[in-house]
Amino acid sequence: MPNVVEPKLIAGNANPPLANAVARRMSIHRGVHIDLVDARVERFNDGEIFVEVFENVRGEDMFIIQSTSNPANDNLMELLIMADALRRSSAQRVTAVIPYFGYARQDRRTKPRTPITAKLVSNMLVESGIARVLTMDLHAAQIQGFFDIPVDNLYASPIFALDIKEKFKDRMDEIMVVSPDVGGVARARELAKRINAPLSIVDKRREKPGEVAEMTVIGDVKDKVAIMIDDMCDTAGTLCKAAELLLEYGAKEVHAYVTHGVLSGPAVERITNSVLKNLVITDTIAAPKPVQDCPQIRVLPTAPLFAQAILNIWNGTSVSSLFETSTMEPIYEGVFRS
Repeated sequence: MPNVVEPKLIAGNANPPLANAVARRMSIHRGVHIDLVDARVERFNDGEIFVEVFENVRGEDMFIIQSTSNPANDNLMELLIMADALRRSSAQRVTAVIPYFGYARQDRRTKPRTPITAKLVSNMLVESGIARVLTMDLHAAQIQGFFDIPVDNLYASPIFALDIKEKFKDRMDEIMVVSPDVGGVARARELAKRINAPLSIVDKRREKPGEVAEMTVIGDVKDKVAIMIDDMCDTAGTLCKAAELLLEYGAKEVHAYVTHGVLSGPAVERITNSVLKNLVITDTIAAPKPVQDCPQIRVLPTAPLFAQAILNIWNGTSVSSLFETSTMEPIYEGVFRS
């Protein structure tokens, strides 16, 4: 019988713990040891990035695991150069697994003479030789249309739903899902449907960019356990203000579930001093020590989901099946038990 060629993983320096966790999870699924391809991704003295792959990848189905998080430009260049190295080494197909897709907030022109950088990044990824992209919770869903190659956009809401059902199993009738802004209503509605909870919205109006002039709550949150849902948290200013507002409107307590914990600048300090009971993020971005040490921040694993998605892409089965709770439950069995 012919040997079954396994998918091969390679990783940059953006999030080594997640890459190793994905490899371990795939090893469990396949019943064979799957490790990261031996390579070096380093910098010359002037900051130039150099990649060397030490294993034969000719004819292989390659998956590069690399978030384009801080430092965004370095991590993006690592991804592009790794893709070029694999293409020139005759890899059969190169898939970019980008748990956090940077530059996604620049998805349209908000002012005259400004770029659409998300489109530029998509062009660069395609030109580097990447044949497919796998990511999670794109900031703007239309970015999938910027690519002329297949893009699989996974969702964190099934993971959040499983965690909420475990952590709040005795209080599910008190839960109120809250969108921290009007733009995130679709995401919040999706989670609310999964856990059969009502939905509320925080409406914010700005007098000038960066300054929130007025915030109001649409919906009755009195005596509710408010759970805010968002795709990313950067400086945490809006999130913390929304939490205070929800308590003013009568909520018992406020929790937040955010896919990408960017958490730059004063974010961790703000969260520590805020009224938020908990901020739950995923590991799409490697958590620095201040985030790990913050007692109010909890990190959920995405490796089980990405490992299964990679295997589905490799063997040509449905990735959209991973949007269903019935599919996710066995993948995450035992992960959220107290």
